[in-house]
Amino acid sequence: MSPTSALPVVAGLDGSRAGSAAADWAAREALLRGVPLRLVHAWDHVPTPYATLAGVAVPPDPGWSERLLAEARESLARRHPELRIDTARVCGDPATALVAAASEAELLVLGSRGRGRTTGLLLGSVSRAVVARTGHPVVLVRPEDSAEQAEDDSLAVAGEPVPDGDVVVGVDPDRPDDAVLAFAFDAAARRGTGLRVIHGRTPAAEDSAAGFPRADDLATAAAPLEGAPADVLRPWQRKFPGVPVTAQAVVGRACSHLVDASRHAALLVVGRAGRQAALGAHIGPVTDAVLHHAAAPVAVVPHD
Repeated sequence: MSPTSALPVVAGLDGSRAGSAAADWAAREALLRGVPLRLVHAWDHVPTPYATLAGVAVPPDPGWSERLLAEARESLARRHPELRIDTARVCGDPATALVAAASEAELLVLGSRGRGRTTGLLLGSVSRAVVARTGHPVVLVRPEDSAEQAEDDSLAVAGEPVPDGDVVVGVDPDRPDDAVLAFAFDAAARRGTGLRVIHGRTPAAEDSAAGFPRADDLATAAAPLEGAPADVLRPWQRKFPGVPVTAQAVVGRACSHLVDASRHAALLVVGRAGRQAALGAHIGPVTDAVLHHAAAPVAVVPHD
């Protein structure tokens, strides 16, 4: 499929630094994939005209959305002249509009609101709703994830390896999913980097008095995990022979190991089960924790 007919990478803009970081990351991702970039601004405020002293109804700056998109497009086009960029302005509920945009994209990229010392990555209600509801991959980017990379013009060359560590993927050895692995292997191949597969399970034995699994429980639980992903990974390694793979067996809370690994990762890939919770869309405790504390961009891949 040619770049002109391929589905785009979509970035959601909201005028924040996080939105700008998402657009920067999405531009580089579009180049790696050889597809266009689409900048989307979704807003839920319909300007209400008010009466001036002259009796003329004047809407409160209806052109802000157009200016936001135009300025972002101009900035990215200047840094990435070979990238095809278009824009779309959607009026309505932002989460609903972005979920719809994701359905017509290879990938949706959204910004987080940065990291606090105690709260971690602040996901935001719109991003959370989109991640929970969409059936397509979403990447969450915080401002620090792209600030330094955006200054490097060499990153604008399509097909050039993107630095900053391996791609990391979390795999449940009892329920591995092909959609998550396909995304992770493809991301590593496009970046010319390795793939680190973190897999494991929590021991069934009771924790020690200190709140951690006992040493003998850890040894017993870790032993069968060393070869657990081999059969799962083998077909993907045949499909992506150029991707070096490191499998890391862990015991305990998966989210803490994934967050640790994200500190030196180019991208962290996690899955989200497509089921609906009793009170609505569901993210899952591990993915939710990763989204709040990961240091790298996080790709959330829905799966059955």
